[in-house]
Amino acid sequence: MQRETHFSIWYFIAALLVVVWLHGVWTEYRTVEPISYSEFQTYLKEGRIAEIAVRENSVEGRFKSPLPDGRTRFVAIRVEPDLARDLEKYDVKFSGVVQNTFLRDILSWVLPALVFFGLWFYLMRRFAEKQGLGSGFLTIGKSKAKIYMESDTRVTFDDVAGVDEAKEELKEVIGFLKDPGRYSRLGGRVPKGVLLVGPPGTGKTLLARAVAGEAGVPFLSINGSEFVEMFVGVGAARVRDLFDQARQKAPCIIFVDELDALGRARGAYPGMGSHDEKEQTLNQLLSEMDGFDPSQGIVLLAATNRPEILDPALLRAGRFDRQVLVDRPDKIGRIAILNVHLKKITCGSDVDPEQIAGLTPGFSGADLANLVNEAALLATRRNAQSVAMEDFTAGVERIVAGLEKKNRLLNPDERKIVAYHEMGHALVAMSTPGADPVHKISIIPRGIGALGYTIQRPTEDRYLMTRAELENKMMVLLGGRAAEAVVFDHLSTGAADDLAKVSDIARSMVMRYGMVESLGHVSYQEERPAFLAIPGAPPPRREFSEDTAREIDNAVRDLAGKAFERARDLLVMKRDALERGAQLLLQKETLVEEDLRTVVHGTPQASRAAT
Repeated sequence: MQRETHFSIWYFIAALLVVVWLHGVWTEYRTVEPISYSEFQTYLKEGRIAEIAVRENSVEGRFKSPLPDGRTRFVAIRVEPDLARDLEKYDVKFSGVVQNTFLRDILSWVLPALVFFGLWFYLMRRFAEKQGLGSGFLTIGKSKAKIYMESDTRVTFDDVAGVDEAKEELKEVIGFLKDPGRYSRLGGRVPKGVLLVGPPGTGKTLLARAVAGEAGVPFLSINGSEFVEMFVGVGAARVRDLFDQARQKAPCIIFVDELDALGRARGAYPGMGSHDEKEQTLNQLLSEMDGFDPSQGIVLLAATNRPEILDPALLRAGRFDRQVLVDRPDKIGRIAILNVHLKKITCGSDVDPEQIAGLTPGFSGADLANLVNEAALLATRRNAQSVAMEDFTAGVERIVAGLEKKNRLLNPDERKIVAYHEMGHALVAMSTPGADPVHKISIIPRGIGALGYTIQRPTEDRYLMTRAELENKMMVLLGGRAAEAVVFDHLSTGAADDLAKVSDIARSMVMRYGMVESLGHVSYQEERPAFLAIPGAPPPRREFSEDTAREIDNAVRDLAGKAFERARDLLVMKRDALERGAQLLLQKETLVEEDLRTVVHGTPQASRAAT
């Protein structure tokens, strides 16, 4: 209030000075009579002028007695004396005229300045655009949040499927935004912040927009990387501006995507130095979260797939009070997601969402949306009237194994090795109890390095596996390598990926699951959530001796070796089926479940097909 009064007084003083100046100008105008130079000479001859002041271009003076209109002073523009005498002889009325050079003087000073500043602003604007600073330096401290009004969101919970538990958690936020009084009547408060945690592509951003759409409130969306720029203090200014906008539009939702870009733990990597600007931005965010009152109707949502690197101050009670896991969907969730996306395309009568969900274990919501789009593109490419089940199968193969490389020609020996390799995988899988059913095998090269592939279709989602099941899984993975050893009595480089998977399973059995009696019921490896695995991250610190490390290596080697021996013994027993299947695969290049079932049981149909 004192600041406003201070400025009001100055405004009054300025207005008073302007009035005094205008009064002086008006008084001078009323008392000064502009006259022509000839009139001045006449008044001078008549003796009516009391005093004069001669300037370079004008003559000013005072009359001895006021004129009839009351004016006592005059001003006249001077004329060259010689010319004035000549004009006076001929009784000509004359007066001087001063050339008006005001505009020229102004342009001579202002125009170069305008050109200079215009060029400067243009160059700075171009520089700002290249640096991603938006419309220029004047808006650098403004928040870049995209504001979606309730009519622009157009996303509700009907558009989000497969994350029912997360939706239930967020319904409380929606209820608070619609009726804040109901939640405060017993003294409780709604969480200030809700952190959505989960692997990429599971629908965290879509879920946040659906909350805004269900609540019917504005939605302010910004990415964590959009706060920090190359200039010091910009990130903190944008955080302040973001919360100022939210207070003006309350009730509303603030959504910060990729929070880990902004909220990385301070001092987490002391050997790599610190980033003061990021820390200043994070400190401002923490301050704003402490300062805003949730009763105003502001809810802060954030999403990240790396919660382990967030600063602990962000996750304490009173800031992000609640964490909601948005995980990959199970089979029921995948069916629900597929039903949402299948409404957008023209499906054939043979399309079964349950069967597609069985083919896509581990797929996220984004993966399933991509699968539906790939199937629609494949159907369009073959000029079909609708999308058939075969398009979805081909789409799964394209996403999992890569694009077909029909122009990659293998020589007959390589082709034969690949056929026996893939048939070895399939035969071991079909002969091992509890293994996932084989859906399809092929020797058509795909992707970058895959010369063939075997697709298994799980019958159900599994969350626990026994030691016997893990050993059977290693058997299936080593079935291709075992088939090469049985048939050709040598090994090839085609099993590199299989060996990597087997080694990972065996090492997990030894180090994480404690499935080797000689090493005891001890975990030798730090547990990490699967969706938080960071490519290129340093290995975990080893907390066991060299003797224990040697025992671990021996145990891993024994598990893999026993799995290989079991697979080879099985293929020796089923050598006839292996030969029949490999020959049929060489002929047809691709075998489906019916073909494989026929080969394994050795029916006459399979014999005729093999011949």
